[in-house]
Amino acid sequence: MRLTRTSDLWWKNAVVYCLDVETYQDGNGDGIGDFKGLTQRIDHLVRLGVTCVWLMPFYPTRERDDGYDITDFYGVDPRLGTLGDFTEFVRTAKDRGIRVIADLVVNHTSEEHPWFRDARSSRDSTYRDWYVWQDEPPKDGPEGVVFPDVEDSLWEYDEGSGQYYLHRFYKQQPDLNVANPEVRDEIARVMGFWTELGLSGFRVDAVPFLLETDGQDDAGGLPDPHDYLADLRAFLGRRNGESVLLGEVNLPYGDLARFFGDPGSDRGDELTMCFDFVGMQQMYLSMAREDAGPLAAALRERPAAPRDAHWATFVRNHDELTLDKLSEDERAEVFASFGPDKEMQLYDRGLRRRLPPMVGGDRRRVELAYSLLFTLPGTPVLFYGEEIGMGENLAAEGRQAVRTPMQWTPEEGAGFSTADPTAFPNPMVEGAFGPRKVNVYEQSRDPASLLSRIRLFVERYREAPELAWGEYHLADTGERSVLAHVSRTGDGAVLALHNFSGRQVTARLRLPEAGPGGKLTDLLDDGHAGLTVPDDGLLPVELPAYGYRWLRVGTTADDPERVATG
Repeated sequence: MRLTRTSDLWWKNAVVYCLDVETYQDGNGDGIGDFKGLTQRIDHLVRLGVTCVWLMPFYPTRERDDGYDITDFYGVDPRLGTLGDFTEFVRTAKDRGIRVIADLVVNHTSEEHPWFRDARSSRDSTYRDWYVWQDEPPKDGPEGVVFPDVEDSLWEYDEGSGQYYLHRFYKQQPDLNVANPEVRDEIARVMGFWTELGLSGFRVDAVPFLLETDGQDDAGGLPDPHDYLADLRAFLGRRNGESVLLGEVNLPYGDLARFFGDPGSDRGDELTMCFDFVGMQQMYLSMAREDAGPLAAALRERPAAPRDAHWATFVRNHDELTLDKLSEDERAEVFASFGPDKEMQLYDRGLRRRLPPMVGGDRRRVELAYSLLFTLPGTPVLFYGEEIGMGENLAAEGRQAVRTPMQWTPEEGAGFSTADPTAFPNPMVEGAFGPRKVNVYEQSRDPASLLSRIRLFVERYREAPELAWGEYHLADTGERSVLAHVSRTGDGAVLALHNFSGRQVTARLRLPEAGPGGKLTDLLDDGHAGLTVPDDGLLPVELPAYGYRWLRVGTTADDPERVATG
């Protein structure tokens, strides 16, 4: 019999925090964030309750795609520091109980990577077969341009060698040939290198593109792509048993579930976690309609993750807020509510905005979204600045609108850097969401601030193991605007209710976990009186406009010292 230790599954109730080193904290005054500066800010993450930091690419780069065009998989971009600075940050984070994972971007390289420079030098070069070449773009090749505003083809003609090379992203990012065993071995070496330096896993970029081999002449030599993904998971497990693979798999649920592992098994042997893109998009549709129905339907449709895997939930990530899984009419609804101007949209499929400006700064709706983040089943993932309600700067190009410098203080430079702001990687947010109005310094001293509320969410989430470890079911409330779900383990249950509408409502529901006379206590507000299930078994719960409640079922109080046993 296999025994599962909760320490092996630390990611089940983790709080993941994604950040870009170059926009987080400048430690040497040159205007660029770096590992020294990040290390200096580690205690902010501790106070927030973060248990895992996800680093966006920090490798040497030509900066043609904000670090995703990598020229060396084994180094640190000199602007951000040295390998020594990196390892010191990882050591400091682990001393504070925080694990570190990083982006694994091995679908492609920069065209300036030594491998590709060699590959395009001659058809007989050493690294020629590390990339995908064709005399003419094949008819059975992959389809769909990722950046339609910039690229009109997936194939670029190389004058020097007289062939076309494949690039799913920008033409400056030629795709690696994953059908080549040498490439697969090299990817494992990259993972092993950073694991030895202290990483606890990787967020795997663009997983479906990494495994795709359409149009490649040598694809027949590649075993089933999912077998390859399982091999990577097994390799990582041998190096570090607690390591995770967090996958970017933006596919419909039916296709996405396969990336956890064999559908016929309750054991996940491929990706440890997958982002729930479908649920996120339906949440925004529910917010736009003030109707819980779309999100409820997605949760009912979402497959259960295997025992050794989990979903990852998020309000937004570092890219555009993609809405590609909505219908054209549904997407138009979300655009009309949250991004009606063309400059707010990207590729006609997403928004390059952060949530607070999208809802006009309405604190109630912001809290509603993050209450959902910490109660819906899955590991919550925060993007830096969400904890204080940062906005975007639409003057920045494309996705850079939401990758602005972190706002620490109300001073010029926002405490991010003492350099002239013209040296910053991206322009600061301005106006109502700029650092004079939104910053860590002032919010950390205000018990009524958004930062204080997010800290409370994190604390209560960590104290309620049912939310991370439990099974869940939706409950009928009699109100279209209210989503109610119960998460339960063998020794406890938590009921969460969320009102998507701008009017006060009374939800009424029956709880199998609490019959007549059953008690419920509020986990977020000690001032709320407890609830008792009436004799008819129909529990009424009043919710203000955009209100929410976290209620423990059946016990008079929670014990924050207890630990889930798996």
